[in-house]
Amino acid sequence: MTYSVFSSCENDTMNAAAALSERLSGGEIVALRGGLGMGKTCFVKGLAKGLGYKGEVTSPTFAIVNEYIGGRLDLFHFDMYRITGWDDLYSTGYFDYLGAGGVTAVEWSENISGAMDGEKVISVEIERVSNSDRKITVSDGEST
Repeated sequence: MTYSVFSSCENDTMNAAAALSERLSGGEIVALRGGLGMGKTCFVKGLAKGLGYKGEVTSPTFAIVNEYIGGRLDLFHFDMYRITGWDDLYSTGYFDYLGAGGVTAVEWSENISGAMDGEKVISVEIERVSNSDRKITVSDGEST
């Protein structure tokens, strides 16, 4: 299924992600794409909130991965901006997280597209429509 929503503020983006989180059962990879400042981390904040996580959600830019434990499902938040090859990817522990039963959210997922396949990949593309507005397109490959 593919659908789009429009966001004019961070709250709209978080609400779109929270709505998606209701459909998650564990094992999904949420593959986020969009340029700098498009709202990828904001989207992950909404996923965490929708999954019932009560703590702070921050960008894993320097840590590479942040774990959000304690919601309905665990959420593993990766930033692959600086990942340039398979050795880099293996060093993040990415493949170990995939088998942990939680949800894996991947910012800059285009950098590891060869490591994401299967029916449990949900693509989220965030595009700038205007200075403050975004179009969020969600595609999970399932038919409607």
